[in-house]
Amino acid sequence: MPQAFLGLGSNLGDRMKYLQEAVKNIPDLIAVSGVYETDPVGGPDQGQFLNIVAELETDLSPRSLLDLAQKLERQANRSREVHWGPRTLDVDVLWIEGQEVHESDLVVPHPRMRDRAFVMVPLGELAPVFLEDWNDPDDGQVNRIADW
Repeated sequence: MPQAFLGLGSNLGDRMKYLQEAVKNIPDLIAVSGVYETDPVGGPDQGQFLNIVAELETDLSPRSLLDLAQKLERQANRSREVHWGPRTLDVDVLWIEGQEVHESDLVVPHPRMRDRAFVMVPLGELAPVFLEDWNDPDDGQVNRIADW
């Protein structure tokens, strides 16, 4: 089955609990990176995020993975009132083996993942090949705080 990666982050409420609950509901999960505490990038002033990357082996389509991401966010009572604002849970489809998607609400590979250390560091932990030729943008602190 094809490999896929989802990026998950939380910076409101019980951040670890939101990540744990989301991970429990990801089908075809094979690995989860360590937990990283990271500075927010863009948007208004807000607290630090906890970030992880989840690895799947799945036959879910890119659209189905986006639907899953949005379902997980709804289950965490995500509010979308402020663009790039604080959130209980953010789930992004990062990469799907053999797939490229260019739609208005879904682009795979994620168009900004290589610009974000908070994605690339945990992703590189699971799949070091993604770090080849990657230039760390130095967009804030990315500190591993726990094993999954």
